[in-house]
Amino acid sequence: MRFCSIRSGSNGNCYYVSSDSTQILIDAGINGRTIERALEEIGVWAGDIDAILITHEHSDHISGAGVLSRRFNIPIYANRLTWNAMAPYIGKVREDNIRVFESNSSFAVGDLNITACRKAHDAADPVMYSVAHKGCKVSVVTDLGYVSRGLARCVLDSDLMVLESNHDVKMLKEGSYPYFLKRRILSDHGHLSNDAAGEFLVKISRLKACGMVFLGHLSENNNTPELALATVMNKLTENGVKLDIRIASRHIRGEVVNL
Repeated sequence: MRFCSIRSGSNGNCYYVSSDSTQILIDAGINGRTIERALEEIGVWAGDIDAILITHEHSDHISGAGVLSRRFNIPIYANRLTWNAMAPYIGKVREDNIRVFESNSSFAVGDLNITACRKAHDAADPVMYSVAHKGCKVSVVTDLGYVSRGLARCVLDSDLMVLESNHDVKMLKEGSYPYFLKRRILSDHGHLSNDAAGEFLVKISRLKACGMVFLGHLSENNNTPELALATVMNKLTENGVKLDIRIASRHIRGEVVNL
């Protein structure tokens, strides 16, 4: 399998995952041309993408989906409530490219096995995805207020995981955001903090460790890559956990990881 973070943050999210014969995007929340160019940089033609999987209907996850689907005839996968919520904002999509699945279920796209697990976020029916192929597994876990037991089970055995490390709690509380927005972010339907991300990694490592973790969806105003990395690494070190921790950038395409 191959993985590449195209973008990760509140200004737009998109992740590329592939086997030798199947290529998908998880979310397409940035300009379609930007996604096309990023894919070209890693040797992928956007017309060869087999599916776009949508986690939830917020604009930073869907803004390029309709454009790419129309331009390259790409199916878009989402659960029914997410489809209903995002349909007015992505433009017309061909009927045969509207693919609907049930949350907390698995389905196949080519030779990739996809599991969609519900998560806690302020959207219609948000999910995270694990993508498996020949014993290898990639999970994308962002935009959630806390990690449920069911979701934790979904990501076990992941060889690579994108995990939200959205904010530093002190920076957020002392920052300029209005009170209602601070409450939303800190709630069980908001976003994971750096501390929460580190604590979650400690918990799952005691069961079965992930190989590589990208910290994603970092806030531009209430976090820094350096602070997120230091906070998570300190949590791991305190508990004797060793993981390969990296940052998924909000501004530039990341490295291609071969698994």
